Amino acid sequence: MTDTQLHVDTALAAGSALRIGIDIGGTKTDAVVIDPTGTIVQRLRLPTGFGPDAVLETAVAAVTRLADLAQTGVTSFASIGVGIPGAVDNGTGRVTHAVNLGLEGLELGSELTRRLGRPVRIDNDVNAAALGAFHLLEKHESFSMAYLNLGTGLAAGIVIDGRVWRGSRGTAGEIGHIPVDPQGPECPCGQRGCLEMLASGSAIARQWPTDDPKPARALFAAAAAGDPVATQVKTRFVENVAAAVRILVLTVDVDSVVIGGGLSSLGPILLDEVRAVLSSWEAASGFLASTGLSGRVAIVPVDFPAAAVGAALVGVA
Repeated sequence: MTDTQLHVDTALAAGSALRIGIDIGGTKTDAVVIDPTGTIVQRLRLPTGFGPDAVLETAVAAVTRLADLAQTGVTSFASIGVGIPGAVDNGTGRVTHAVNLGLEGLELGSELTRRLGRPVRIDNDVNAAALGAFHLLEKHESFSMAYLNLGTGLAAGIVIDGRVWRGSRGTAGEIGHIPVDPQGPECPCGQRGCLEMLASGSAIARQWPTDDPKPARALFAAAAAGDPVATQVKTRFVENVAAAVRILVLTVDVDSVVIGGGLSSLGPILLDEVRAVLSSWEAASGFLASTGLSGRVAIVPVDFPAAAVGAALVGVA
């Protein structure tokens, strides 16, 4: 018997203890089953369809296939949660402005609830990932954390007292749209020089065009090889990621900032470079040194499905 099967059997013996989390991305859907301890006992990935019907079908397929893998029925799961890009009303499960998925005004929560026969809770994918990263830290609920999502764009999810802090209008954590360079490129949001335009996957693609399927890794490799343009682009990128960490610490004073998202696959090299920038700022500023910036930043382990695990925790809520 494998360790995975042992986890499944133990969870099943505990009754309705398994929870499903689904992370619906622009190209793929990552889905997991977790047990009461938060351990992943099943995981699968599916291509994400485009448009309302395809997204719904993908989500339903993920749940039914996970139920088969866990050798149980869909209605026996303790909860089902979904993380998805776009503006999400986490109370009703309505999704808007998910442009990459072709969604505008989809009642995702109620539709999935109807099709699956049990309640399904929906949240923004970054907020879900923040909960997943918080779970990984295994800290007391009084511990505060910001999840810095570095993907095509840049945003943060903030967890305080074990709960996602959304702000008065749901825009808490949208630090990608803080202008940091008045002369910088125009952002799709209508402002100029936003942080997202300088510290994201799209920022790298704009400044370092390449056919490499992993442009960020190609950039870092070229910089390590001494390419002067790559070095300049990489330095600017790392400094602005560090600036995002500084913004989160100075505005929310969280205990930890955890870097996640697609670019976190760079792993320790990215973390080390960001810490080096933060340390240089601390050396030049007694005030910043007093905040312990460089000691507050961490990175999600490569291949840990933070958003899917967090979505399972969204379902608990």
